[in-house]
Order: sequence, then structure tokens, then C-alpha cells
Amino acid sequence: MNSLLSEHGTVLAAAVPAPSIEYGILSPLLIVFGVAVAGVLVEAFVPKGPRYGVQVLLALLGSAAALVAVISLAGTSASAVSGAVAVDGVTLFLQGAILVVTILALLFMAERGVEPRPQARSGPGTWSLAAATVGRGVDAFTPQAAAVPGSADEAAAVRAGVATTEVFPLTMLAVGGLLLFPASNDLLTMFVALEVLSLPLYLLCGLARRKRLLSQEAALKYFLLGAFSSAFFLYGVALLYGQAGTVALGGIGAAITDRPTDSTLGLLGVAMLAVGLLFKIGAVPFQSWVPDVYQGAPTSVTAFMAAATKIAAVGALLRVLHVAVPGLRDDWRPVLAAIAIATMVAGAVMAVTQTDVKRMLAYSSVAHAGFLLTGLTAADDSSVGAVLFYLVIYGLGTVGAFAAVSLVRSADGGEATGLADLAGLGRTNPLLATLFALFLLSFAGIPLTGGFVAKFAVFEAAAHAGVAYLVIVGVICSAIAAFFYIRVIVLMFFTDPPADAPTVRTPILTSMVVAGTAAATVVLGILPQPLLDLADHSSTFVR
Repeated sequence: MNSLLSEHGTVLAAAVPAPSIEYGILSPLLIVFGVAVAGVLVEAFVPKGPRYGVQVLLALLGSAAALVAVISLAGTSASAVSGAVAVDGVTLFLQGAILVVTILALLFMAERGVEPRPQARSGPGTWSLAAATVGRGVDAFTPQAAAVPGSADEAAAVRAGVATTEVFPLTMLAVGGLLLFPASNDLLTMFVALEVLSLPLYLLCGLARRKRLLSQEAALKYFLLGAFSSAFFLYGVALLYGQAGTVALGGIGAAITDRPTDSTLGLLGVAMLAVGLLFKIGAVPFQSWVPDVYQGAPTSVTAFMAAATKIAAVGALLRVLHVAVPGLRDDWRPVLAAIAIATMVAGAVMAVTQTDVKRMLAYSSVAHAGFLLTGLTAADDSSVGAVLFYLVIYGLGTVGAFAAVSLVRSADGGEATGLADLAGLGRTNPLLATLFALFLLSFAGIPLTGGFVAKFAVFEAAAHAGVAYLVIVGVICSAIAAFFYIRVIVLMFFTDPPADAPTVRTPILTSMVVAGTAAATVVLGILPQPLLDLADHSSTFVR
């Protein structure tokens, strides 16, 4: 019996060779995941005092090293791990964009100069944050995530100066999933990447120091809806496997091309798969989580999630559409066009009704998802570069806008995110108001900003591909969006500040993020050609 089992084991080993691991071209992923594991060890072994600084430095250096690794791989076009991971122009461009956004978001998360230290107990189970600080400010994350908001345990953690330093390894784990998501060359790897990037984000959304219940509600909504979307995604994987007999994207594409008249399971599978991807992008009808989660999560997490997740999810959808199901293009293009129209209209119209800046930016993000889907609907190689360029502009502007919002503070030190709180900001702090107005003008697509070039590129690609009606809808929605963006600008510069106007704090790291992203928005609006050329040159897929 033992000899028989041994013989069968030998046969299986010969039939299924061990996959080769191409460590060189996987180096960005390996660096990020290695830093995440090191961050967990730092949590376990480094004393509480220096732990925060060690985690920040480790995360920043790891992200910078991964970015250098991506740059060193420029021009690579290969697959790794037996074809499970594709390293090509699209992968490297998107990974570079994600890592740039990550570095900016980490600087934003690491800021400890905005939130004042708690001063005194003001009532049963509550703590008030006075405007005056005692020593150095604290970070924006709850000192003890497991404690009930307002409980004695949380109060004790606040007095002890405890910091939630696990934010940084959680962020790096999410970044690892984000890097793998658009690089996935088979559906199982893509599903694993989806879960790896999602689970840390669910936790990060519930860690706000202030408005803890709102933050925890946001995390719960994101988790529950994300779980449903992941189930749809996995069901789509099963249907596409039934169609093609493989989960490899290239194999699915070849099977559909070989049997174009027998693709019912393929169509159903793409529909189910799209639910998971469109949920992460924030497209209609899967956008209901976006305003609640963006408002409730810590603002630095919102900035990271809004920018990096959309870059990765659009990249994954790009790969599925161009590698796995190009043979079904005539079937999915009309559906994607309808979703793009609904997304643009819903995002623009709902943003007009908002009275909270974070919710307004959330619906603005939904509208931008529609503009991106307009580029995806073009479904040709020339549109890929336009979408890649748009993702970079959107990512930089989003991080900068949320960072600027976080600097406006009410009398008790909390974020002042109501539109009324921005009244007269152009008179009390003209520099911050000007930079925030620049981000809004870029979102609106005003010339001499990066947003104008990005919208022009995707609209041109859509018109060239014969879907000019999407361009018409996009221009109309851009005009609607311009209304609520300009409304905020008028409120800041042409309205008198109230007597109890919020104050503006300018800590160094967040100020660097705002200034850097604003400069990039202007430069890429005036001199966009180098990045456009890089995006066009990167529009290649390993098939």
C-alpha cells in the first residue's frame, strides 16, 4: 500500500511541476509585502515610545524602494508564477501610480500635528478636545480600536498617549493587494488580490479618533457590501471557468474566440465579475457605499482609498476587458456605456445636493468613475493610454483635495467639513483656499489643469471609437459638476467669514502633500505630453 501511494505521489509530482518564482520581476510586490510583515514584527517587539516613528519610516522607505523597483523594470513584458502574474506596460504604470499615491497618503496618515491632545472630561463617557494643545498633537486614529467609543478603556488609552501604529502595516498589506490586483493574469489570483486589498481597508475605515460611531458604521457598511460584491465576483469566476475550462485570462479569451456562438456562460460570468470590479470603482448601481464610507473614515484613509483603490480596480477591469473577453466586445460595450452614463449623471446630480465637503467629493468620485468608464467603453488600444493618464491625474488631485479639507478645523479641533465652514476661507487663509480651488477646477476640467487634459484624452478616445453620445453626456455632466465646484469657490472667496470661523492648521507633512499635488496638477495641465507619451507607451498587455 505504501509503495502504491509512493508511486502515485511520484506520478503527480511529475505531472504537476512546481511553479517557477521570478523574484526579479515580482520585486515591487515582494518588497511591499515584506515591509508589511516587518511592520507586524515591529508591533510585537519595538517599545511603544519609538514605535510610531519606526512604522512611518519603514512604510515610507518600503514604498520608495518598491517604486524604484517598478522604475527599474521599465520595458519588461513577461508573466510570472506560471502565468498567474503579468508584468507589462500597463501593470508597471499602474503600480508606479499606486506607489506614488501611497507615499503621499502615508505622509498624510503620519501627521501628528493637527489633532490636539484631550484636555478634560466633559461628561459621562465623553471627552472634549480643547483648542489648546498640551505638547505635541496626536494622530487622527483612535488610540484603542477595540474599545467602545467613550468608554473608560478608551479614556485610559488617550491619557496614556497610546497610538494605533498598526495602521501602517495594515496600509502596506492593502498596498500589496492593490499592486497585485491589476497585475493578476488569472481570475483566482485576482480574487486573492481583491481580498488582500479589501480586508485592511475595512479595518482602517473604522479607526477614526473623532466621530467613532460614524467611522465604525462606515467600516461595517463597506465590509458587508464588499462581502456581497466579492461573492458575485467569485460566482463570475466559476461561470467563466465553466465557459473556458481555465481561469487564466488569456485562456478564457482564446476559448471565447474559438467558440463565439457558444458564450452564454461567458456573458453571465463577465456580468457577475463586473459587479465586484464596479463596486470597487464606485460605479452605479454599486455606489451607495461611497458617500457614507468616505465621510465616516479617517480623512487620510479616505484619500488613500479613493485614489489607490480606483487606480487598481480600473486597471483590473482594463485587463479583464482587453485580455479575457475582447471577443465579447459587442455584447459588453453597450452595457458598459449605459453604466457610464448612469454613473456620470448620478455622481454629478447628487453632488449638487450635498452640504458636506467630504460627501461632495465622494459623489465627485462617482462622476469621475463614469468618465473613466467612458474611456473603457472605447475598447481599443488607443484608449488605454488615455485611461492610464486620467488615473494619475485623478489620484494626485484626490489625495491633495482631501488633505486640504483636513486642515480646516473647528473650535474644538475637529475637522470642519460643512460647506458653510468654508465661507470666507479665501480671506482668512488665501493660500489654502487657492490650492483647494485649484483641485476643484481640475476636477471640473478647466484648462491649464491636469483634469482638463485627462478629460479631453478620454473623450477624444471615446469619440474616435464611435461612442460620441458618451462624450455629449460627459460634457453635460462636467458642466453640472462645474456648478458645484464653482459654488464652493464662490463661497470661499466672495463670502464674508462668520464670527466663529474655523481655523486653519498647517502641519508640515500634510502641507507638503497639498503643495506637491497642487504643483503636479498645474505642471501636468501645462506640460502633459511626457506623461501622455509614457501612458501611450505603457499601453501593452501580456496576452
